[in-house]
Amino acid sequence: MLKEITDLPPGVVGFEVSGKLDAEDYRDTLAPALERAAAAGEVRVVIVIPRFEGFSPGALWQDLKMGVEHWRAWKKIALVSDVDWMNRGVEWFGWMTPGEIKHFPLASRDAAMTWAAS
Repeated sequence: MLKEITDLPPGVVGFEVSGKLDAEDYRDTLAPALERAAAAGEVRVVIVIPRFEGFSPGALWQDLKMGVEHWRAWKKIALVSDVDWMNRGVEWFGWMTPGEIKHFPLASRDAAMTWAAS
């Protein structure tokens, strides 16, 4: 499940992940928010993941497509999680994402929001 975070600085969209992500999460929550951000000029995202239970096959496809759409609008992605392999994934594959990506531990959620807005 994907829930939009509303208490963010102007120009930043955010989401909290709980459970397993499916295609509907992308279609109903993520895509509309990212479309609004891209229409405004820049995509700055905070994604908070306290624990991760995976993607459905449809969600994985939506995730791959999401980065390609509005490629030039992506500016910053702050991944907030204590899931160890996600931190390593950002270190190893972050160069493949559009814009700049940075990992933050859950205790640094506020710092992640500030960084995404800067």
